[in-house]
Amino acid sequence: MMDSDLAEMYGVETKVLNQAVKRNLDRFPEDFMFQLTVEEWEGLKAEFEEQKGRDFLRSQIVTLEDGRGRHRKYLPYVFTEQGVAMLSSVLNSPTAIQVNISIMRVFVKMRQWATNYEGLVKRIEELSQNQSEHNEHIRNIYQIIEELIRPGYSERNRIGFK
Repeated sequence: MMDSDLAEMYGVETKVLNQAVKRNLDRFPEDFMFQLTVEEWEGLKAEFEEQKGRDFLRSQIVTLEDGRGRHRKYLPYVFTEQGVAMLSSVLNSPTAIQVNISIMRVFVKMRQWATNYEGLVKRIEELSQNQSEHNEHIRNIYQIIEELIRPGYSERNRIGFK
């Protein structure tokens, strides 16, 4: 999850969230949090600008509208599941704790769904194999029925005059 989205959920400014994280960098290894590259951010920026209706990264050339904190100055940080969990210890407020509980519940539900999804895929494969076997049996039954319905052409004794 992006730092700006988490800050919005926790009810703090993105700057405050990032400052708290930077003060506790030893709690956020690379598998908990990382900063997007310019290329990654450029790919995502248009989507986020459309969603939020504003510019996210400051321009060095263009003069932007006045308003402190309105434009993003630095590349955003992205947090993994473990990083989101760690934020609750860094942002120690009632809102942060409640949001973290909600987020962790969502992660658990997603993990359960993914586990069930794998089981579902295995079950579908089993059914597909069973279906192939059933199709073979049905094909054999149809052949037998067709043979029973078709008149046989065996030698018969003719009735009548020879």
